[in-house]
Amino acid sequence: MPRFFNNAGPTVPADHYAIDPLSRIDWEDLQALIEQKRYFVLHAPRQTGKTTTLLAMMQAINAQGRYACAYANIEGAQAARGDSTLGIHAACSAIARSINHYLGNDAPSRWLREHQDTNAQDLLTHLLETWSLGCDRPTVLFLDEVDALVGDTLISLLRQIRAGYPQRPDAFPQSIVLCGVRDVRDYRLHQEGAQVITGGSAFNIKAESLRMGNFTEEECQALWQQHTDETGQAFDPTIFQELWEDTHGQPWLVNALGYELTWRFKPARDRSRPLSLEDYRAAREALIQSRATHLDQLADKLREPRVCRVISELLASDEEGLEQLPLDDLEYVHDLGLIEVRPRVRISNRIYREVIPRELTWTTQVRIPNQETVWYLTPVHCLDVPRLIRAFQQFFREHADSWMERFDYKEAGPQLLMQAFLQRIVNGGGRISREYGLGRKRTDLFIEWPTDPARGFHGPMQRIVIELKLQRGALEGVISQGLAQTASYASQVGADEAHLVIFNRDPEVTWEERTWETERTVEGRCIRVWGA
Repeated sequence: MPRFFNNAGPTVPADHYAIDPLSRIDWEDLQALIEQKRYFVLHAPRQTGKTTTLLAMMQAINAQGRYACAYANIEGAQAARGDSTLGIHAACSAIARSINHYLGNDAPSRWLREHQDTNAQDLLTHLLETWSLGCDRPTVLFLDEVDALVGDTLISLLRQIRAGYPQRPDAFPQSIVLCGVRDVRDYRLHQEGAQVITGGSAFNIKAESLRMGNFTEEECQALWQQHTDETGQAFDPTIFQELWEDTHGQPWLVNALGYELTWRFKPARDRSRPLSLEDYRAAREALIQSRATHLDQLADKLREPRVCRVISELLASDEEGLEQLPLDDLEYVHDLGLIEVRPRVRISNRIYREVIPRELTWTTQVRIPNQETVWYLTPVHCLDVPRLIRAFQQFFREHADSWMERFDYKEAGPQLLMQAFLQRIVNGGGRISREYGLGRKRTDLFIEWPTDPARGFHGPMQRIVIELKLQRGALEGVISQGLAQTASYASQVGADEAHLVIFNRDPEVTWEERTWETERTVEGRCIRVWGA
């Protein structure tokens, strides 16, 4: 079976195109931490390659022969929820089975069966002590999915590890690595009486907190080049810049796009067929519309209040609001992989910028009544954008208050509602790209609409820019700033027409005053300006 792009579970180099996982971490520093008997945290967003890397680290350490290293996934203990006794027993069982599986040592499993009545608050400490005392080498333990545990189970696990820490390396593991999505500082643990402690206080023996990054741009290209090397199938070189902008190296996205393009796109199974940029763009849209597991998990996180606060300010392009958010919220959303914080705060990649507003407005989009693409097509199959925006103005006037009340993301409500309205129409044959201008208080929408249905995106295109702004301050000042920004963006993307939509959210202003349209000319370009 030829190798393929991995979009589910740990990467196996024999089966999958792969980047050496040990090259993605500072392997020298990690080995030094283990030699120094340190306990530390390795965290990264979901489906970044954590498990693949931990397994590779374990194999490398065991091959050296100095330590006995085991990897254990303890996510199953999450099912115990509030029952810490069941949770700790589940975690201990997973650890004992892993020691047997990876090291051929069944002594911890036998000990655990014989000591089922041991107090759960001491069971993990005893188990790790038994393993270490009975082993002829210092032991090392990698615990994966630690932050999947909740409540007292997580508190007990952290404190039992802390209790055994002084006994290392003779009677407790030389080094323990906790792995999950979040840093241990961000574990918020609720105890009886509504007391909240942090993981940092329950696990204050942590020496380091290391974060795994994404692929570099060079690694993205190197991974895809493996497909060309092994099959002879060539990619249009212009794909690689798009791949980087779409993913910024997020490993699951890089692999999922590769799998979508080279396998789910059935014409590509003919390996003599070179893959074009338009093939790639179609694969990207198919992936977004598939609502794959990774993207579903991302959408689920958008409902969390801390995530909502950060993403809402980004969608509203409100720099002042973002500056007022707690630093912990920004760090948490960064740990989830939803945003980048350097060189500036922004949504992590272009695919997330597409997925987030679609997910937030999905139910709105499908429930918008009496809107069909065909209503807005001219005889030559172009979108009649002025007619479309006038229809939105009326829809917004009739439904804005009641529909936006349902949004968790109320600050960005007008922009999200218009995006839902447009997405419903454009889904009939075109595509929308989005940019959020943090600090410039705007959202840029770029619509590409094929005017020859038979040729689709391979034929002639209508290119439209629609810039969305909230009115803050005097209208003429907002229009003046918006016109310059719209003209600049339209020139950048080569748009045929450009529109500026300004939302007035002042409840004291009547709808008759809010709803208007005019035309302005900037640098020889006619721009239609709309009020809503």
